Amino acid sequence: MTPDELFNKAKESNIVPYEAKLQSAFQFGVYADELASLVISGKKTATTSSLDLYEDNEPLPQHGAYDVVLDSQNQAVCIIKNDSVEIKNYLDVSEKHAYLEGEGDRSLQYWRNVHNEFFINEYQLLGHVFNEREAKMVLENFHVVYPVK
Repeated sequence: MTPDELFNKAKESNIVPYEAKLQSAFQFGVYADELASLVISGKKTATTSSLDLYEDNEPLPQHGAYDVVLDSQNQAVCIIKNDSVEIKNYLDVSEKHAYLEGEGDRSLQYWRNVHNEFFINEYQLLGHVFNEREAKMVLENFHVVYPVK
């Protein structure tokens, strides 16, 4: 199912308000299927992106906005709604946020190991160097409002 098809289905079911707009459709990280499964199960209710990696004209995620989560085949698996969005320094990401991301053993140490590797690679693709002391992160908390059934 495409993101637009799922979003329209949710509107028709009155799960998502008719006037709501779809903010984006995206895959989570390198392991899209695994992470999408964690979202659907309710174990993953947060995510982190790097402010530095947003394009100049690319809007930041917004509180209250709806997104469609995609699997590795770009098929819609669910709609999420942002409960909060904040910008923090990388080193200020909390144990709670790491836990809410739902990955691995859910510890801050695991989160840092995985995200360090991810951000180092992503920055390199753009010809930049990831510096954990200077990097600003966009932290989102969300919940599933409409899973594919």
